[in-house]
Amino acid sequence: MLQEKFLELIGKYSDNPAYNMECWGELETAYASKARHYHNLEHLKQLFSELDQVNAQVSELDTLLFAIFYHDIVYKPTKSNNEQQSALLFKKRISQTSFPRLEHCVQQIEATKDHKPSTDHDTNILLDLDLSVLGKGPEAYQKYRESIRKEYGVYPDFVYRKGRKQVLEALLGQESIYKTDFFKAAYEQQARANIRLELDQLG
Repeated sequence: MLQEKFLELIGKYSDNPAYNMECWGELETAYASKARHYHNLEHLKQLFSELDQVNAQVSELDTLLFAIFYHDIVYKPTKSNNEQQSALLFKKRISQTSFPRLEHCVQQIEATKDHKPSTDHDTNILLDLDLSVLGKGPEAYQKYRESIRKEYGVYPDFVYRKGRKQVLEALLGQESIYKTDFFKAAYEQQARANIRLELDQLG
């Protein structure tokens, strides 16, 4: 499903099947890394599933699709520049095609670092897709929590708890976790409940 979706997308802008497949292979290898317990191919599938609900609201769908595919292609828990590196790799690869919205897509990918509200509605949709897991039911959220902890396995509990609490408290401190009306209505209340419970359990 993901391979077909990507090849269809890049095929609009590149008539080089070998190159298109090379780009897909790089994506698949990155997201299928054994070190990834959450930021993996299932994460991409979940984002595309959520996107189906708001497709009609997207102004530049192909730009958003590329942003989804590439937003976590570089992911190292010990690094703070993953989003920038992901955007640079996207630009390096897709600049070899005729895709015209490179800079806009770069901006979308980089926006997933801080998740600040954007003046661009498509970017806000991307940010809400990326955080949609926070508003899932308790069982799905628990699985997400455990997967994130595994990705940060290099850190001892006391270090991880401190960092995780900072992230969660920052989310709760926002006026709204989600930027778009659809995701606010669908997930805001449950996301806040999930985060409060995790904070309580972190101590």
